[in-house]
Amino acid sequence: MDVSWDRLSAAALGAKAAADGPWCGYIYDLEALRRHARRLVASLPPNCELFYAVKANSEAPVLEALHHVVAGFEVASGGELAFVRGRFPHAPLVFGGPGKTDAELEAALAMGVERVHVESRSELERLAYFARRRGLAQAILLRINLPLPAMPDAPLAMGGRATPFGIDVSLLPDCLAWLRDRPELRLAGFHLHLMSGQLEAAKRLELVETCLRAVRDWRERYALEIDDVNLGGGMGVNYRDPARQFDWETFARGLRRVVERNRMEDWRIRFEPGRYVAAACGVYAMEVLDIKRTFGRTFVVGRGGTHHFRTPYAQGHSHPFRVLPVDGWARPYPRLEAAAEPVTVVGQLCTPKDVLASEAMVDRVRLGDLLLFPYAGAYAWHISHHDFLRHPHPDHIFLPTQEALDVAAE
Repeated sequence: MDVSWDRLSAAALGAKAAADGPWCGYIYDLEALRRHARRLVASLPPNCELFYAVKANSEAPVLEALHHVVAGFEVASGGELAFVRGRFPHAPLVFGGPGKTDAELEAALAMGVERVHVESRSELERLAYFARRRGLAQAILLRINLPLPAMPDAPLAMGGRATPFGIDVSLLPDCLAWLRDRPELRLAGFHLHLMSGQLEAAKRLELVETCLRAVRDWRERYALEIDDVNLGGGMGVNYRDPARQFDWETFARGLRRVVERNRMEDWRIRFEPGRYVAAACGVYAMEVLDIKRTFGRTFVVGRGGTHHFRTPYAQGHSHPFRVLPVDGWARPYPRLEAAAEPVTVVGQLCTPKDVLASEAMVDRVRLGDLLLFPYAGAYAWHISHHDFLRHPHPDHIFLPTQEALDVAAE
């Protein structure tokens, strides 16, 4: 995704200039997000659809930018369901995730969710009860935890081993037998989301093919009338080496061959990435509050921290950043700086774990400058412990799409 660093930087400098104290915030390039999503959708085979996993970033302007670009939204809680359905009454929704409550299952039925991704036998029985009581026939996918001959190299295993996600494949025959006498639930296919954070397109394609072959085998073995498969997301973002990102073009070309090789052109194959769609559209910006040296290391203390931007801690990496110089200094104390040396960027929290970047070389950074952390558009603000120490929340600035700018100009 090619974000406009000029627009992002100008927005950050403008927000800092308007603030009445040290500033931090998120800035999202919605035009870059929309262009990126359109490119992903256009490159897929005709029978493949792209849904957006709302959990990655559920800010309303982000969803608005993606609406009418993606095929629909994947929600994973009653809160997400109500939020999205309230804004997009007719958007196709699929409802996944473990631990669904009775109230959430009833809400899914009431709000016309297109597919419920069922995570367990217990959930299957509960959903059937509520659908029967409402006189509905709800379409479902069974989420299956499929054993893998060799575990792919990915930071998050959602399946292929003992995890809380999905139905053990050994229980599939029992679930299918039970469903045959339950007209209130219609099995449309299967959901297999086994790995998250994969960076190699070739390995992702291998996993896709393994899943597709399993689904075709189940359809034939159990004489199922199904044609849907949802393969989740799982395409990773390379925070450690931003120049080497998941190769979507290679993946999309290979996917066409996989679909043809397995004679699945008549199936509806869905993907529901979140991180790979939205991460690059956002930056987290923090103003430098202090620079200190201790035991041979230089620490840059910024306004904010991991309670706003938890991604580095959650992913276990040193996050890349840019220094945005801020001209002018009208304070009655020296403007400290670090130059041509490695610095560790920390936040304001009372914990040594509040680290965003470690031993990163800088040409120059001074008090009052801004640090811009890219790839902050997904699983950043939305996974952070916002109210630890009760620091103020960051600003959220949304740079409009070109379409919005054109409408405003009319």
